[in-house]
Amino acid sequence: MLAMLFDGTSPLLREVEMPDPVPAAGQVLIDVHACGVCRTDLHVVDGDLTQPRRPVIPGHEIVGTVAALGEGVTGFAPGGRVGVPWLGHTCGHCRFCLGGRENLCDAPGFTGYTIDGGYAQRTVADARYCFHLPDPYSDVEAAPLLCAGLIGYRTLALAGDAPCIGIYGFGAAAHIVAQVARHQGRKVYAFTRPGDIEAQRFALRLGATWSGGSDEAPPEPLDAALLFAPVGALVPTALRAVTKGGTVVCGGIHMSDIPSFPYAWLWEERRIVSVANLTRDDGAAFMAIAAKHKIEIETTTYPLARANDALADLREGRFTGAAVLKVR
Repeated sequence: MLAMLFDGTSPLLREVEMPDPVPAAGQVLIDVHACGVCRTDLHVVDGDLTQPRRPVIPGHEIVGTVAALGEGVTGFAPGGRVGVPWLGHTCGHCRFCLGGRENLCDAPGFTGYTIDGGYAQRTVADARYCFHLPDPYSDVEAAPLLCAGLIGYRTLALAGDAPCIGIYGFGAAAHIVAQVARHQGRKVYAFTRPGDIEAQRFALRLGATWSGGSDEAPPEPLDAALLFAPVGALVPTALRAVTKGGTVVCGGIHMSDIPSFPYAWLWEERRIVSVANLTRDDGAAFMAIAAKHKIEIETTTYPLARANDALADLREGRFTGAAVLKVR
């Protein structure tokens, strides 16, 4: 099979021919049709996340069909469509797993980071951490749901019932979660890179009440701010934009250092929280929402062999929405 491999010697992936993987007990073998290109993949190849398995096949927004079942697998059948997210395995017995917080597992496995992912024609995955996907979405449209959608959903959930939401960094996750927030009756304010008029227009088209640069103040105080841009300096900026009792939710797995700021900006019960990974319950809840409310997924597609181009375009912000590798 053809695969794009990260070996740690360069941020560029190598195109290689590899034997097809074989599903072990509890695993499914998947013919990959599409795989989203996530900013987390960029953090892996750029060295921001420092402990990938090396070599590793990146990619954790995988959509494909089941080619074969390992021993003991139930709930899936050959030929059925399946989605594979970032969280690929948990230990099941640490205090976090036992307490219903498997996203904080002490010994997790992550697709495309510590487990081979979907930048390949075939992959294997633990069936317990795979999802059935809503029918209305094509394979390319469904791929971003598996991380941009799921992490965006968990980020929004940590904002509670805040009626007025600010979103900083209007990329793959933001363009999905903005639509979910609007379906929930919330008001959305979108913040982009200063001067990025195209992204601001994109946000307005998806239902944002207002859009502007991250250096601008919103027209009214926010009840919560969701940060998807990996820029630590936006944390104090967002704190100044939220009202008393407001929450700033950091939705990325990596962020540059947060600069110091006066305690007065945090006072009056403002909070800063982070999101870590996802749970299978998050997946089930979000897929139900996506099935009920058709989300407009904006994608730019690339063939598998052009994965490096997709990562470079993501790094430079050359597209709106999400990038997806079209494998089959």
